[in-house]
Amino acid sequence: MAARGRGNQITPDVLLKAYAVGIFPMAESAEDPGLHWIEPELRGVLPIESFHVPKRLARTVKSDRFEIRVDSDFDAVIDACAAPAAGRRKTWINARIKQLYGDLARAGHCHSIETWADGQLVGGLYGLKLGAAFFGESMFSRATDASKVALVHLVARLKVGGYRLLDTQFITDHLQQFGAIEIPRALYQTRLEAALAEPHGDFAVWPKLGVNGDLVMRVLNDA
Repeated sequence: MAARGRGNQITPDVLLKAYAVGIFPMAESAEDPGLHWIEPELRGVLPIESFHVPKRLARTVKSDRFEIRVDSDFDAVIDACAAPAAGRRKTWINARIKQLYGDLARAGHCHSIETWADGQLVGGLYGLKLGAAFFGESMFSRATDASKVALVHLVARLKVGGYRLLDTQFITDHLQQFGAIEIPRALYQTRLEAALAEPHGDFAVWPKLGVNGDLVMRVLNDA
């Protein structure tokens, strides 16, 4: 379900209220100034407690091949997510989306998990937190496994921080390998309300730098 709105009428506060009732904005393209409110019939979620890390990727995570940083360059992450990539010539991230989520990041409501190599940003993701829910927005990769490692670090942080819901909006083959599922809108609303009713998750439970892959995998393997 989608309803069109004018991007300049949506404020960061309106955006937070929208997420709290289960809707989120998207643009038709990077050039389209308008936004659409989206409320899918089937919602993608990634269960935190049963998150699955393939064995090869687990070895990559534990190798600390990438340096993981949190919130060191949010604007660069969202710009990279909006850029054309192989198999994706168009993006739903327009200038208004960048501005809104950038404002929310500066207010502490949005975060980026970043993978760096040789001083270069090579992958990452960003999303929005609300209560004990985290809403994953987009991810990008310029090096093999860079976005996947960022996702693994995100889920471990959410687990330790007491989060109860990781919303992926939609599911892809990429996300299904980690255990992502689709649930009906009514069930999603129930899970969202439960996550918002709990004490707020603590995204800062770990530092922004220096979290190693061995710790991450121990957290995720601890059922």
